[in-house]
Amino acid sequence: MHRFTVPGAELAWAFSDESGPAVVQLHGLTSSRARDRVLDLDLGRGLSGTRLLRYDARGHGHSSGRPEPQDYRWPSLADDLLRLLDHWFPGERVHGVGPSMGAATLLHAAVRDPERFGGLTLLLPPTAWATRAARAGDYLRLADLVEAEGVERVIEEGRAAPQPPATVGHPDTVPDVSAALLPSVLRGAAGSDLPAPEMIAGIDVPTTVLAWVDDPAHPISTAEALVELMPRATLQVAETGADVLRWPGVLASDIAQPTR
Repeated sequence: MHRFTVPGAELAWAFSDESGPAVVQLHGLTSSRARDRVLDLDLGRGLSGTRLLRYDARGHGHSSGRPEPQDYRWPSLADDLLRLLDHWFPGERVHGVGPSMGAATLLHAAVRDPERFGGLTLLLPPTAWATRAARAGDYLRLADLVEAEGVERVIEEGRAAPQPPATVGHPDTVPDVSAALLPSVLRGAAGSDLPAPEMIAGIDVPTTVLAWVDDPAHPISTAEALVELMPRATLQVAETGADVLRWPGVLASDIAQPTR
């Protein structure tokens, strides 16, 4: 297993070098490279002619972590991302792609180092700003539930919740985070938000925002707000699983377009 050392964690990574543009792919909260593939959110599958770096965020998948909620806040995850990019693609502009927490991590990194990214493909941007407080409360409750009743209770609750139409038919999955770290991961998410709107507005690179309908954790309102704020962003909305299966082609097209 390949590892990259960051403060407080060892990040598991995979690199596919087929020459061409530099691309980094992230994943969502409680997910991983492997789990996102099952959920049809691995847009890099089948991607050719790129140098593609994929990794598990700290505490997720095969990456290690420690039980410190601060470690899992989005600015801390952006620190990890920028360290990886400095190592793998020093001095290069990179195309970033990722869902939910991954999209949030990319936005924090792009605000901090705007010259680092040549383009973005942001999937399922999470609750932000006005909608964030309610979601944060959900995460704090789930963290307490894990500690009181165990991970299985949280899994059962997730399975009972209504699912977005675009996810119907996906196999059941479970969080790819250990029971020891899950409460800290959830509390880190609860303490996170997207950068301020005026900072988002300064991200001036070609960006595609991909959203789907009827998902309170990833509301269309966030996707629409990002597109209004970012000067070169466009929005595509999926209503069915078939729509989501087209997203890898969107990524390939995004990577192929000029960055300036």
